[in-house]
Amino acid sequence: MEDSLPMGETDVTAQEDGKTGWSDRLRSLRSPGRPRLWFEILLIAVSYWLYSLVRNAVPEQKAQALSNADWIWSAEKALGLAFEETVNHAFNSVTWLIVSMNYYYATLHFVVTIGVLVWLFRRHPGRYAATRLVLFATTGVALLGYYLYPLAPPRLMNGANFIDTVLVHETWGSMASGNFKNMSNQYAAMPSMHIGWSLWCGLTIFALASAPWARILGLLYPTLTLVVIVATANHFWLDAVGGMVCLAFGYAVSRAWYGSLPQHLPKWVPSKQGARLTGVRAAARLPRPAEEPSGEPEPAGARRQ
Repeated sequence: MEDSLPMGETDVTAQEDGKTGWSDRLRSLRSPGRPRLWFEILLIAVSYWLYSLVRNAVPEQKAQALSNADWIWSAEKALGLAFEETVNHAFNSVTWLIVSMNYYYATLHFVVTIGVLVWLFRRHPGRYAATRLVLFATTGVALLGYYLYPLAPPRLMNGANFIDTVLVHETWGSMASGNFKNMSNQYAAMPSMHIGWSLWCGLTIFALASAPWARILGLLYPTLTLVVIVATANHFWLDAVGGMVCLAFGYAVSRAWYGSLPQHLPKWVPSKQGARLTGVRAAARLPRPAEEPSGEPEPAGARRQ
């Protein structure tokens, strides 16, 4: 019959085992693992759907958004850095260039980001989850900005002289103008996720790519994106600052969870089978323990072998 504990007392060993179990589970979640393709595709698809749903569900608050845009424009003028209108008109005068920028704005935001995720998945699986968390946390906190600070882009300001380059040149693709304008919240310009995502791509490539030309392109990509969002009158430069702040938050979340910045994590993560084989081989190399004496006296005259 098993011994029972006195009333009012608990099994300390069971409690410690429970704590150890939770600790092991938490440690497992915080340890970079090998990404699974089907899970990542599903996760990214669902996450972007939720992001679009929440972003577009935020009340547009047109009057407040226009008022905030006037304040931003006045603040930039006070700083002597209200250059967006000049850039917008200068690039709009070169038709082939501004049309290219319109398509850049509409497509590369998604194409390059997905491309970097695929590259990480294939070439840096050990760093994939931590870098993906940076992107997800950045995007998540941006939703808070859209809710708390509705902002009209320069092209929608009242009384300003900005040019909506998509409408003027009748180019396809912008979710903010033309046939697509009713599918997206028009007053969610702060922070700029074109900058948040492009800077995430650029820093990731710069930190992890081995080819010098790739690292240079990584730095040029967010720089060119900044020029594009201003030239097309989709953002103020202060929106870009907001995107950078969100990205800094994303890196802070990832570092807090994984205990390190993504680029400092191991490039490769062994499979579970490989980890088991490594453990077996390590155990096989351990020295065997010496035989313990049995505690019985050795018979007199016995010869040692």
